Formats: sequence, C-alpha cells, structure tokens
Amino acid sequence: MDCPSEHGQMITEPLLSNRKGGIRTLPFILANEAFESLANYGLFPNLILYLTREYRIDAAKGAHVLFLLSSAINFTPILGAFLADTYVGRYRMIGFGCMASLLGMVLLWLTTFPEARPPPCVQFSYDCKSATTLQLLLLYTAFCFLAIGAGGIRSSSLAFGADQLGTSNSLEHARIRESFFSWYYGIVAASVFLGMTFVVYIQDNIGWMVGFGVPVVLMILSSLSFFVASPSYVKSKPKASWITGLAQVVVGSIRNRRIKLSSQATDKVDYHTTGSMLLVPSEKLRFLNKACIIRNPQEDLTPDGKASDPWSLCTVDQVEDLKALIKVIPIWSTGMLKSVNVSQGSFLVLQASTMNRHITSKFEVPAASFPSIVVLVITTWVVLYDRIIIPLVSKVRGKIVCLNLKQRMGIGILLSTISMAALAIAESFRRATAIKEGFPDNPNAELHISAMWLLPYFVLSGLAEAFNAIGQNEFFYTELPKSMSSVASTLQGLGLSAASLVSSFIVSAVRDFTKGEAQESWVSSNINKGHYDYYYWILTILSLVNFIYYLVCSKTYGPCRQEKWFNR
Repeated sequence: MDCPSEHGQMITEPLLSNRKGGIRTLPFILANEAFESLANYGLFPNLILYLTREYRIDAAKGAHVLFLLSSAINFTPILGAFLADTYVGRYRMIGFGCMASLLGMVLLWLTTFPEARPPPCVQFSYDCKSATTLQLLLLYTAFCFLAIGAGGIRSSSLAFGADQLGTSNSLEHARIRESFFSWYYGIVAASVFLGMTFVVYIQDNIGWMVGFGVPVVLMILSSLSFFVASPSYVKSKPKASWITGLAQVVVGSIRNRRIKLSSQATDKVDYHTTGSMLLVPSEKLRFLNKACIIRNPQEDLTPDGKASDPWSLCTVDQVEDLKALIKVIPIWSTGMLKSVNVSQGSFLVLQASTMNRHITSKFEVPAASFPSIVVLVITTWVVLYDRIIIPLVSKVRGKIVCLNLKQRMGIGILLSTISMAALAIAESFRRATAIKEGFPDNPNAELHISAMWLLPYFVLSGLAEAFNAIGQNEFFYTELPKSMSSVASTLQGLGLSAASLVSSFIVSAVRDFTKGEAQESWVSSNINKGHYDYYYWILTILSLVNFIYYLVCSKTYGPCRQEKWFNR
C-alpha cells in the first residue's frame, strides 16, 4: 500500500534567543524523565518476588495488588493531565509529581528495614509470620505515592517540553519538535531497559536495601534536574481541557433532551465558532446534536456571539469531537484486551526465577530482567521495519508501500494470541520438569530447564506491541480531529489501566473457581502445584475471541482516513 509523504519550505527562526524556554531547557526535561523512568522501572519488575518472599503474600493476591498499582499508575496521568491543563499548569504538576514519587520511593526503601517487614523464615513453613497491619500500611502508602507521582510527571512531561519550543509551525520548529519527541521516546525506552537490567541486578545480587535505595538516589537526581532550570522554563497558563469540552456536550445534550430533531430541513440554527469548517453536525449519534442547537439567540448567546452557558450550548466542533471519540472506542477496546496478555509480568518473574538463567557459569540473568526483551524487540523491529523492510519491499515493487493501520493492529492482536499459546506450552514443560525432579513442594528450587523456553513469548509479545500499540497510537492520531491530538496517549494509558483491572478480575475468578479444600488453585503461590499453563490457555482462548471481535470492529468501522487517502 502506498504511503504518503510531506514536503515543506525552510524558515529559519532561532530558538536560543528567547529569554524563556528554547532548546537549552530540553536537556533538563529529558533528564527528569530519564531518571524517573529508570527509577520506576527498576522497582516494579521484582515487586512480585518482594511481596511473596518478604511479605508472605499469596502469589495471586500479590499479582492482584500489582495489577491495581499498574492500573493506578496508568490512570493517574489522565487525571494529572486534566488538572494540569485546567487548574494548576504543567510546571507545578511535574514538580508535585517529583515530590510525590520521591516520597513513595523513600517509603518503599524504608520497608526494607527489618522492623518494617515480617521476620525472615523459610517460605511455606508453618512458623512464618504474616505482615502486621502497620507494615502493610507503610507498603501500600508507598505504592499510593508512587502512583500519584507517576500521574504528575508522565501527564505533563512531554507536553511541557513541547511548550518550550513555542507554537510556531515553521519547518525548523517542526523538525526540532520532532527531534525532541524522538529523543524523548528513545530515552524513555533506554531508561526502561536499564531499569529492568541494571537496577534489578543490584536487587538480586546485593539485596533489597541497596536495590531499593538506588531508585531513591535516581529520583533525587530526577527532581534536581527539573527544578534547577526553573527560571528558564516557559510556564503556560492552564486553560480549558478537552475533557471539559466533551463533558459539556454530554451535559448539554441531556439538558436539551426535549428538543425534537427532524431529518428534514428546519429553521433551527447550530452554534459554531467563527471560521469553523463544520457548520452543521453529522447525522450519526443524532442525540448529541441537541447540545449545539440555538433555541433562543437572545438567551443562549452573549452580545459578542459566545455561548452564555457552555454547559447548555456547545459548538458543532465539540459535538463532532465526541462523536469521533465514541467511534474509535470499539477499536480501542480490542487493544485493551490485548494488553491483558502483556500485564502478566508478575507471574513470568515467578516462572523465570525457577529456571536456569545462566549465560556463563558465573553470570545469571535476573528473573525480573526478562521482560526487557520486549523493549529490545520493539526497538529492533521499528528500526528494521522503517529502515530496511519497507525500503527493500518498496524498491522491489517500484513504489513506496507499507501495511495500513488496521492491518498492523490486527497482526499485533494475532501475534499476542500466539504468544500466550507459546507461554502456556513453556509453562507445561516447566511444571512437568519440576515434578519429575522431585520439587512439587519447593517452588523456589532451580530446575534443569532453560529460561530460553520463555523467549518465544517475549519475542512474540514484543512484535505484538510493535504492531498493535504503535499502530493504535497512529490510528487515534489520524482518525481523531487535530484538536484532540493529545487524546492518543491518553487512550493508551486508559487502556493499560483498564487491562490491569481486567487482569486482576480474571486472576481472582480463576483462583476462586479452581481452589478447593484439598486442591491448589491454578494460580497458587506454589507454582509447581498450581496450573499456570491452564491459566495461560484461558488467556489464549480469550485472545482468540478478541481477534475475532477486532475483525468485526474493523469491518464495522469502515475505511479509515489513511485508506481513503490511498484510494484517491
């Protein structure tokens, strides 16, 4: 399929002459995000081992806690973005996030002291003491501050960096802005990889106290990196959020629900802003059109032509923005269900911890570092696809070709389904090896089975993310109006948050339905007695159903804008 290209003219505008903002502030913003990502992603991979081994928390309950934490971390940036855009501004939101994250990491580090957690004992022995209420309160308080901090920083960091470059549409500004975005995502990816390898290695080989202390130091560096350049930042004032605009449409349509709509031409006037390309609303989801109908110009409009009550009268653009968002929700939901498979990292760490992870006789890969393979696969595939595969195929066919967005999303969901089947097969072999070697009661014993059995899952999962997650972001950006360009990242975060909640529900349901008086649940803390392979087969079946659901949603949606452009 042909891919579009854009051309422009060079317009030179210096970005270093302004007293505020400009290129000189970007390294501080990038350093802030780099250290924050390095600190956070160094903490989370090993938390399931910390909860099960140090706090005696059941594996299913521990996964439930981490699912809720993941959901909160992915949801709070949405709330943070709304507060930053509407009330407090991005600078204050990032600063608040830095302080909250630092406090959360300090509290989590304090849990490594002997008095703050249960006394050591042999796991699964009868004399093990559970954590006290105060000990759990300290742990969960740390988690709450980590989620709040993530909402403050991640909601505004990228947009705050873009603010420093101004709003000019010149080619020079556009190229610098694109370069900033590339550096931002590249640095985040590198930080995630280093966190999952370097910091996790310290936790495994030196201990929890030092391993949780390193993120504290990194978060201090993150905060200092941000605040040291405070006098040089452009600090935009908050304004109305797009969330407010969409809420006004819903409220306005409900308030005006008694207005009767007709398919015939009428004397009703629709409210629109000056210069808007949309003068009348579309016929789809017609109930929402009631929000933009002017009933009485003297009462509904001010002397300067604005709505006297924006919660009763909205513009046609606002109505169409909400309709566009509603239209993409079914496609969004398929990505959310796919993300359920990616959120199984806690159980994967438990599995990998029992397998042979030695690369050499003296070096052993930490169990929690295996998910970093996904990051490597995504990065590698993006480079291969963009720089080698597409140019090579285009050269053979004599024109620029590429997969369209819906094809990429569908391939990603299918690969995610296959990855879960590969994981189920790997776990069945791992469990059989544990029983064969006489370790059904010792889930911490190292088995004579290579952790490379998990490699197909991680590779396929990385490819699934490269196709589906990146494809979805581009799909939202191209399908939604330009005024809602910031919604793409918001929808992705909301999808990950919802996926964590769905994962938590599935784990709880499997545990409750499969556990008996004399029978371990499939998601038991003793993974050698449980049946995680059965649990993964359930996810495989659900993923296959989700793939069929995606095909239906894709067909129902019709051609996207990219396809329409190609068909011209």
